Amino acid sequence: MARRYVAAGRLSVKVACRAFGISQTCYRYEAKLNAENEVIADWLVRLTTNQRNWGFGLCFLYLRNVKSFGWNHKRVYRIYRELELNLRIKPRHRLVREKPLPLAVPTQANQTWSMDFMHDQLADGRSIRLFNVIDDYNRKGLGIEVDFSLPAERVIRSLDRIIEWRGKPLVIRCDNGPEYISAVTMSWAARRGIRIDFIQPGQPQQNAYVERYNRTVRYDWLAHHLFETLDDIQDFATRWLWTYNHDRPNMALDGITPKQKLALAA
Repeated sequence: MARRYVAAGRLSVKVACRAFGISQTCYRYEAKLNAENEVIADWLVRLTTNQRNWGFGLCFLYLRNVKSFGWNHKRVYRIYRELELNLRIKPRHRLVREKPLPLAVPTQANQTWSMDFMHDQLADGRSIRLFNVIDDYNRKGLGIEVDFSLPAERVIRSLDRIIEWRGKPLVIRCDNGPEYISAVTMSWAARRGIRIDFIQPGQPQQNAYVERYNRTVRYDWLAHHLFETLDDIQDFATRWLWTYNHDRPNMALDGITPKQKLALAA
């Protein structure tokens, strides 16, 4: 309205702004396209294309903590919304459960590891198993072993291989699966001087670190691809593991990566 009266020559800019209760700065403001916005949009599109289950939080933490961009979160979110990249949030159906025992929080690397199995299928329908091991301190994925069958001997061999380059843990937390409670595994742990902590039956929340990690494995890549052979899935898992440890921000670590968490503790 102020512009219309000024254009008609009926009021000066000063009088028009005073009459309509706006500042002259607001009257003279013209929106300018910022070339940086195109860079932000390009990054967001590439991230959400390559990581289809990443929401705004992970995208922004990746740009800030991994790529060291100083963009304001409000600005990035505005562009994120304009690009219509929002993920649909599924409603959570909360069940009333008894309060679980408190989960121990490690204070240093190699204090507590967690291990667990996952199940999936190849493209031809054959069932496969994945054996996951993480360090609870910085949520670092230590290994993913894939095969049709993973008995106690394979579990021990995988753990020995990790210990060779990582060092041995004080404690390994796991459920009560037959591979873990077998005499072979228990004697191996005794020789190594490692304590095996078994969770209570029916209480997976007591192994929450690796259970949350399994969810990330499932929704980050395992549920998105059909693999033809064991070699294909093992190769993909190995490459993804490097990305997870070095490039993927972790919400449980305040938005930094497992590698950055370990570097801060050094």
